[in-house]
Amino acid sequence: MIRPGQILDRWRSSDVVLRDLPFPLLLAVASLVPALHVPGTQLGDLPTRPLDGLAIAIVALECLPLALRRRWPAGCLALVSFGFALDQLLGYHTVAGIALPVALLSAGAHLERHRRTVAVVGSAAYVLLAVALDQLGSTEGLAGFVTFYLVLAVAWGTGVWLRQSRAAEAERRRHVAESTRIAERTRIARELHDVVTHHVTAMVVQAEAARYLSSAPERLDQTLAAVSDTGRRAITDLRHLLDLLDPDDGAEPVPSSAGELHALVERIRRAGHPVEFTEEGSPRGAIGSGGAIGKVEMAAYRVVQEALTNALKYAYGIRTVVLVRYEAAEINVEISTDGSRSGASQLGGSGRGLAGLRERVGLLGGELSAERRSGGGFVVRARIPEESPE
Repeated sequence: MIRPGQILDRWRSSDVVLRDLPFPLLLAVASLVPALHVPGTQLGDLPTRPLDGLAIAIVALECLPLALRRRWPAGCLALVSFGFALDQLLGYHTVAGIALPVALLSAGAHLERHRRTVAVVGSAAYVLLAVALDQLGSTEGLAGFVTFYLVLAVAWGTGVWLRQSRAAEAERRRHVAESTRIAERTRIARELHDVVTHHVTAMVVQAEAARYLSSAPERLDQTLAAVSDTGRRAITDLRHLLDLLDPDDGAEPVPSSAGELHALVERIRRAGHPVEFTEEGSPRGAIGSGGAIGKVEMAAYRVVQEALTNALKYAYGIRTVVLVRYEAAEINVEISTDGSRSGASQLGGSGRGLAGLRERVGLLGGELSAERRSGGGFVVRARIPEESPE
């Protein structure tokens, strides 16, 4: 059994001409039914004549083209205007005269090209009609003709306003969609930077260290195993990140290492970099257990990850201190190094990581700073509220 909702959906999806047809049919019937026949639009005050066979043709010419008012607005207006002129010149004065302002409104709303030409031609045609009616003995006078013209101009102007409003709304939606797309691309690029930079930096540092361990097979084996483990983690994180591009995946995947701050620090230590890690308080989420976490905990993790990546680049082998403090309303993170090594900057850096972190933390209502220490090294501090601002 077809439900009313399905009928409505089918009607909305049908051709526009079919959807626009009922109104002109009803208007034509109302103009021709004797019981409903009353003087309609009367321009020029000519004597009204009774309906006959020619009147039926004129009513059809006035009303039926309205079914094309959205698909062929200029042609619809031309036919309706011609029918209206015959209606007034022959003195039928039917209710079908309503079709003219409707056609004008539709033309103003849906006509895409030659709008100025249509307006000029239509105004000239109206002048000719007024002159013809005057020659037939019209007592309308200049004021009456001008008043009726202004009514028609209002109908045209209303259509133009509707078209402009529709165009403005479409442009607004396009702008919102474009902004959303750019924001999503930026977010994915930021995540990609965080994942790739961290893992690849660790692998490069480990590989460089392996060059000097040929005389220590055990340490060389451990270093190569760490490189292999880092590579596998990089692949896993990248797979999760690529899931963000899957339009069929409604949930936002979180890398398996997102909540493992201890595991992150341990990997850096295995790369040969000394790290002191301290946690004060306990997280609300699962940042310490490797489970699903929220945006606040993810941001804290990314801050630590980026700072340790920079420590590998610029202060490899120099003690780095990581402090994560969980308070009632926020998470505070501080990462500092005791100094930096000249020549360690050969890994390079674009500054995109810290810029992305500032944006991420800022969107959550927090603050992030990165400064050089007077005695060498750097310190990164972040304050991330537990709840995003409204």
